[in-house]
Amino acid sequence: MNITTIGVVGAGTMGNGIAQACAVRGLSVVMVDINDAAVQRGVGTVSASLDRLIKKDKMTAADKDAALARIQGSTNYEDLKAAQLVIEAATENQALKIKILGQLDALLPAETIIATNTSSISITQLAATTQRADRFIGMHFFNPVPLMALVEIIRGLQTSDATHDAVKALAVALGKTPITVKNAPGFVVNRILVPMINEAFFVLAEGLATAEDIDAGMKLGCNQPIGPLALADMIGLDVCLAVMNVYVEQYADSKYRPAPLLKEMVAAGWLGRKTGRGVYRY
Repeated sequence: MNITTIGVVGAGTMGNGIAQACAVRGLSVVMVDINDAAVQRGVGTVSASLDRLIKKDKMTAADKDAALARIQGSTNYEDLKAAQLVIEAATENQALKIKILGQLDALLPAETIIATNTSSISITQLAATTQRADRFIGMHFFNPVPLMALVEIIRGLQTSDATHDAVKALAVALGKTPITVKNAPGFVVNRILVPMINEAFFVLAEGLATAEDIDAGMKLGCNQPIGPLALADMIGLDVCLAVMNVYVEQYADSKYRPAPLLKEMVAAGWLGRKTGRGVYRY
């Protein structure tokens, strides 16, 4: 399949990052969200991100203008019909994703591939809610999308070889390094990462060390570029909690129980960088 136009549903952190990654590689992008304000915020975030690349001499002003010209912001799903691949990048909420996928499935041409950027929800289960399960796949980008090299390509039980191969080739064309994984809660990276973050909240709650020392210990002792608590703030504490809730439900194993401190902070609305306060203040 020759993929030249990408649809992105969601103009938030992941959606606008995916849009940027595609646009700078010469692909046309249709980025859809629920209202004009959300769309404009997404386009503005891309513009600011490209400005930072210009300041680092990694891009010219002309390159920026060309990339932005390839991104069409919209509030109308009809505009997605021109895309050969549509990536759902909405909030990590299964009911919401199923609703969006149903709308896309009813609207898009039969040959269009639908991908989801979910970080934990079953690809097989989501695919089964559509009439194109063989043309449905997981395409899990990592935040910040323009900078992170990895894309997890997750095959549902129904995903065809042709769909997998087309999406993997696209990831390579975007300058990413794809890995192919089987469908399972959390897939590979988050299956390992988020329980580690959750354990850091247990350690913090037990008073074994300060947040700063926990993060410094993991950075200096395990050669991680960012500590688990600072990373939780970057990901969003609500997202971390949602992923742990999926694990404990799907695996029925108490080792995946969310840390009470994590739950308490989410209840307080302290979700990390996006709210100005999480483990740290911003």
